[in-house]
Amino acid sequence: MTQKPKVVFFDIDETLYINRGKKYVPESTKIALKELKKQGIITAIATGRAIPSIPEKILEVIDECGIEMIVSVNGQYVEFQGKPLATFPIDKTVLRQFSGSLKERGIAHILAGREGLFAFAENDYLRDALNSLGIVHQTDADALDKYETYQILGFYPQEQDAEVAQLLPENFQTIRWHASGLDLLDKDGSKARGIQAALDKLGLTMADAMAFGDGPNDFEMIEAVGFGVAMGNAIPELKAVANHVCPTIDDDGIYRGLVELGVIEDVLK
Repeated sequence: MTQKPKVVFFDIDETLYINRGKKYVPESTKIALKELKKQGIITAIATGRAIPSIPEKILEVIDECGIEMIVSVNGQYVEFQGKPLATFPIDKTVLRQFSGSLKERGIAHILAGREGLFAFAENDYLRDALNSLGIVHQTDADALDKYETYQILGFYPQEQDAEVAQLLPENFQTIRWHASGLDLLDKDGSKARGIQAALDKLGLTMADAMAFGDGPNDFEMIEAVGFGVAMGNAIPELKAVANHVCPTIDDDGIYRGLVELGVIEDVLK
């Protein structure tokens, strides 16, 4: 690296948070976050999750380690120091038509907002996908009208991809994260867009930013920031575009990666 970052973004699942077995944040990761904070480097989360679906253990880390920014729902909603910083809600007319088409076909889906995750046409596909990540949801028939929606979660097998593609609004994309679960959002929506909007408002640039990730919704972020780091447990395609590959999350990946790159000192010697 040629310069230290002014802000570092972290994906949640299998980057900050081991979402299997005991489900925990490695102690070395907490130390790394605190070391960044000591240097005045902003620490931020960049996740596909909506804020209401962030695991309790991550909320505890946010408080303990002073994480100031959350880029949520794949960059569609950003908070800084507990207040909205950048938002990209889905047009309600578009949303109403698309959600109605899915309901007519019995396709389970969730509207993701700041206030919660609101499910329609629930089925086993939805339960299987959400249970895999420990995500809880609500039901509210009026959620579409009452709240802004930043992303839709769809629940159907790959065999239905073509069917749903015919229903997608023209400016939508899909990102599959489970055999029966997908993110459905604006084509321009990505963690990178949310990060760029946040940096603009803070007077920073992408050159000031570093990011850690592991999955398919991290591509734009890893490629856009000044220095992108793929976890050792990341998918091969992400490792191929990253500036650096750190050890796996199980092997103190974030801590060791930041030490390797000279961003923090090795305080665990």
